[in-house]
Amino acid sequence: MAYIIGIDVGGSTTKIVGMEEGRIVAPMFITAADPVTSLFGAFGKYMHDNGIRLTDIAQIMLTGVGSAFINTPLYGLPTHKVDEFIANGLGARHATDLSRLVVVSMGTGTSFVRLDGDRINHIGGVGIGGGTLQGLSRLLLKTDDFRRIAEIAEQGDITRINLQIGDISNRALPDLPMNATASLFGKVDSNATPADIAKGIICLVLQTIGGAAVLAALNSTIKDFVLIGNLTQLPQCHEIFSNMERIYHVHFHIPPYAEYRTAIGAALAHERI
Repeated sequence: MAYIIGIDVGGSTTKIVGMEEGRIVAPMFITAADPVTSLFGAFGKYMHDNGIRLTDIAQIMLTGVGSAFINTPLYGLPTHKVDEFIANGLGARHATDLSRLVVVSMGTGTSFVRLDGDRINHIGGVGIGGGTLQGLSRLLLKTDDFRRIAEIAEQGDITRINLQIGDISNRALPDLPMNATASLFGKVDSNATPADIAKGIICLVLQTIGGAAVLAALNSTIKDFVLIGNLTQLPQCHEIFSNMERIYHVHFHIPPYAEYRTAIGAALAHERI
């Protein structure tokens, strides 16, 4: 067998996945102090854990901001760099049977990539994402651990943080139910608990991303949005994006291996070279 290895190299976290005849093989990630250490650590651990030899690998496909630091073959194996937006598009399309969609890649910030058949175009982004979540949580909750933030937020009450339509109107507005957000953090006061604040931060980040994604497709007929990246692992995603689906009349999809879709797309890009 011959594996195509897709590697998404971030600033300190590397995600790696093998593709073997279209099959996704054991995705994993490694965190280290710098991208080069992270890459070599991830590659070595991946091979060890899955019993893969260098001779089993046909090609290594690199993407992500950290891939710029890699300019030589990896352990003598042929490597090829893939535009991150192309990798996002290919990885998201692989998970669906849709031909027209917008990929919402929720990383440190968030990028939007439009797929229309075989055309893949980066259409913009917003500077809100996991970095925003961690920064605000570090400031307000004294932690930047994603799992811990999500756990704290589970007991939170968003009505103590966000101003809702029901707070300023005695009736629903067109396409806006009474529990729709009128102002993020517009109702917060000194009585808000850490759990309320944690839920408010998560809601702020995810609602802003979802709203921006919808606006990015406003002048098209696209109604399907595929969410990828680490933020998809927040349990609050399902509640928040389901509510936004009802308001905007769109569909937000979270595919299997959503956090690895860029690495998967990098591996799939092998067919293009």
